[in-house]
Amino acid sequence: MFGSLRNFEGGLFDDFRRLEREMDQLFSNGPWTGGIRASARGSYPPINVGVTPERVDVYLFAAGVDPKKLEITLHQNLLTIKGERRPMREEGAQYYRRERFDGEFHRAVNLPDDADPERVEANYQDGVLHVAIQRQESAKPRQIEVK
Repeated sequence: MFGSLRNFEGGLFDDFRRLEREMDQLFSNGPWTGGIRASARGSYPPINVGVTPERVDVYLFAAGVDPKKLEITLHQNLLTIKGERRPMREEGAQYYRRERFDGEFHRAVNLPDDADPERVEANYQDGVLHVAIQRQESAKPRQIEVK
């Protein structure tokens, strides 16, 4: 049934193959690293942000970071996290591939307007920093009783 599709000279399938080659060339010369788990430069450590009616949860995945040296600030609904992961290098070793980030990092996350800067907790466990920011009571929906 589909055998006749292979007999196109030029045509749509050749255009798709050409487009695929051009896209590979375009992106292989950029600042991106290869691999399925590659992330853009400047996006270390990865962050997840979730919200509930009660709070905003920020998870920063940074194994190998000294939690005592993390600098976490919240100013005008901007959560900023700074830190550093020390390099782990063996003396005299030659690396053929290095995917682990080391060095200083700085990440900033815009928070909702109702984030309460007075009620913030942070803890670090198993390589994950969890910052929980409570929402202001005045912003939460209030049930009104009908009389």
